[in-house]
Amino acid sequence: MRAGILVYGYGNPGRLDDGLGPALVHELEARGISGVSLESGYQLQIEDATLVADHDVVGFADADTACAGPFEVRCIEPRPETDFTTHSVAPEALLALAHQHFGARTLGFVLGIRGYDFDEFGEELSPGAQRNLAAAADFMDRTLRGGSFATEAVASARER
Repeated sequence: MRAGILVYGYGNPGRLDDGLGPALVHELEARGISGVSLESGYQLQIEDATLVADHDVVGFADADTACAGPFEVRCIEPRPETDFTTHSVAPEALLALAHQHFGARTLGFVLGIRGYDFDEFGEELSPGAQRNLAAAADFMDRTLRGGSFATEAVASARER
């Protein structure tokens, strides 16, 4: 049985701003948005393809070092990878696995949240990353509750 939307936040909370993806999931859990699946992990793994395949839309949330704003959303297309490592899988490759092996037609998006501090160890976010997380969480809250996440994500991606 397919569900609606999955938000999958990934990154290492022990590496400062690298934990922005899981922090977004934690924030969305605290806001109690119904009808949305929330998952987090240190990294994407090929086993996650089954989870992706069970949803109509997936938003992969991760820290971003290059986006101009507090966050940006971009559409992704399935892109098979021929080299898998045990370290990580790209969102596009995970989407491709879900399509190829499970017959899914899941729409995929990446939500990059601007982070600044990645070179030390610690479980806190920098002040700038905290502000960017709040902006991303507000966007996700509004679009998920309003049922417009996919539509607004596509529009946001086209603006870039």
